[in-house]
Amino acid sequence: MQNKVITIGEILWDVFPEGKKAGGSSMNVALNLHKQGIESNFISAVGDDDNGRELQQFLTASHFPTTFIQVNTEFPTSTVVVQLDENHQATYTIKQPVAWDDIKLNPENIEAVAQSDALVYCSLTCREEGSRKTIFKLLEQAKLKIFDINLRAPFYGKDLIDTLLKHANILKINEDEIVWVKDTFALTGNTDEQLLKQLAVQYNIDIILLTLGDKGACVLKDGKLYQHNGYKVQVADTVGAGDAFLATFIACHLQGYPVETTLDNACKVGAFVASQPGANPEYNKKIYHMSLE
Repeated sequence: MQNKVITIGEILWDVFPEGKKAGGSSMNVALNLHKQGIESNFISAVGDDDNGRELQQFLTASHFPTTFIQVNTEFPTSTVVVQLDENHQATYTIKQPVAWDDIKLNPENIEAVAQSDALVYCSLTCREEGSRKTIFKLLEQAKLKIFDINLRAPFYGKDLIDTLLKHANILKINEDEIVWVKDTFALTGNTDEQLLKQLAVQYNIDIILLTLGDKGACVLKDGKLYQHNGYKVQVADTVGAGDAFLATFIACHLQGYPVETTLDNACKVGAFVASQPGANPEYNKKIYHMSLE
């Protein structure tokens, strides 16, 4: 049976020195799922402006439905200034408020989540009350709740993350975020494995994905840690690599792949996206079998 996944969150233009590229972690996850043969839909909002219309055109050109993209007449379409350091690592300047800060709850998106296999959400979209209330209501309908912690300073705090963690069945977190979580929630582990196990027990999380940049990634599932050294590529930029990793893990997990294969595929697709400029390079499901040096 065809798997269905709903993501909710940001749609925006990543503004690089050389120009703008369509992005937003939640949209990136949805598009990667779509490329990998998963039926995905995306709940978000754009402004009633040229940037919003261009984003909708981008999705249409990508053969992705815009059914749940709301048009907000009060706030503009989101833009994010991306700066790359000498190692091509990205930092972001995220404007506020924007259209996706005010995603409306309606019967259509409630039904879509209720009929899907999973809902993917993140902390950044919860920075304003409007979208935060919508996400909390939709979490009540979700069968499988996948939390991409996606910490973007200064748009998070202990209470918000604590609440969002309590909903999660699957958590995706990176090497910097796990340090903040350790300090904030007084975890006592000295290794990644110890920290992930404490976090899983404390919040009753079934699966935790930890991305480690060029050092690969690991997965904690059923108390067992699976590790992968990653794939070495020439990095164009890191924008969207973690989103591609998460989407690939979700796609393979829902299709019943073994954890080792799922982790390998996720690392492979994440590395490929890091080797390409922008968050959404073209590829198809055959990427699982591609050779990466």
